[in-house]
Amino acid sequence: MAAYLDASATAPLHPAAQQAMLRVWSQGQANASSLHSAGARAAQEVDAARELIASAFGIHPGGVIFTSGGTEANNLGIIGQVLAMRSAQKVLTSQVEHSSVLASCAYLNRFHGVQVGYVPVDATGRFVLDAALEAELATGQVNLMALGLANAEVGSVNDAHRLLELAGEHRVSLHLDAVQAAAQLPVSLKAGAWPGEGVTSMAIASHKFGGPQGVGALLLPRPVPLEPTMHGGSQEGGLRAGTLNVAGIAGFAAAVGAHLASVGSKAVALLRSKDELVQAMLREVPGAQLTGHASERLPGHASFVFEGVSGESLLVALDAAGYAASSGSACRAGSQGPSPVLTAMGFDEDLALSALRFSLAEPLAAEDRQRIVGIIKDEVARAQGTGPR
Repeated sequence: MAAYLDASATAPLHPAAQQAMLRVWSQGQANASSLHSAGARAAQEVDAARELIASAFGIHPGGVIFTSGGTEANNLGIIGQVLAMRSAQKVLTSQVEHSSVLASCAYLNRFHGVQVGYVPVDATGRFVLDAALEAELATGQVNLMALGLANAEVGSVNDAHRLLELAGEHRVSLHLDAVQAAAQLPVSLKAGAWPGEGVTSMAIASHKFGGPQGVGALLLPRPVPLEPTMHGGSQEGGLRAGTLNVAGIAGFAAAVGAHLASVGSKAVALLRSKDELVQAMLREVPGAQLTGHASERLPGHASFVFEGVSGESLLVALDAAGYAASSGSACRAGSQGPSPVLTAMGFDEDLALSALRFSLAEPLAAEDRQRIVGIIKDEVARAQGTGPR
């Protein structure tokens, strides 16, 4: 492969994560709930991983609840909190959220009668945190806000400090989907950090950090009532039943540790490389438009729409040349119709269907950047009838 440009779907496995998993497997597979010595060793691996992840995000180890990934963490954080409230009236989310957030809110509405409201977004995909939202929160009917720190499709990063101010002023619980943001930016739940203290729960996923797929965590900075969404065992303090994926959890923690060691310098390098790609694309490809906020965005994320061409044809051409990109969230792959994120931002259907997302795992070489832009330029010209056939 010439270059992998789909880290927002899954980051490449980090060597530290691979080594951690191989080490656990070399000790022999055992259940961390078992009382024998092999089970005790497995439990120690889980405890060490829990402590590392807790330290990384500035919370107590007891606030790390391991799950099967970011989707389950969002489900537990949203559904679990609202059901534990018993008499919850309303949750607020937005139309540009990951499908696991939207589906969790829809479930609460359909089966538990909880109202769902939507925070509007602007043309860059960022939340509009205005007087109208304050007025709605002031009614006292909103129990939980379930919102993303950063958008997976267009890369825009939201104003978390303002969200926390609003939640604190109106005593509303705040669940943050940090699956994208936490793997690319310095994210901490400590006072004075970003997003900082005051978050009720936060979802993260291993494979965005370069850990294995199928592992994630719900982070609870302080104890909060939760109704389990998985039943049948006492694991994770009774909040998430099921045999723990010991090797996966160890790999998850190793990837988080490696991320912490390099997040600042890597973000600078990715930002520079992303900016070079954006400038070349907008300069060389007629009708190319950057989607998302120009500056308040994930450092390695560049997303575009193009006039007169389908995103699918661009992906096919790039893949044939060895470049792995995407048209948006991996959880929407294969779905019909335009991206609801882009339509919520005001793009018409034709432009939304031309979407293309590059999410860098490593800085892009100059020759790869030139080749990618050239491929897209040729495909757009061909689709518009101005290039060779």
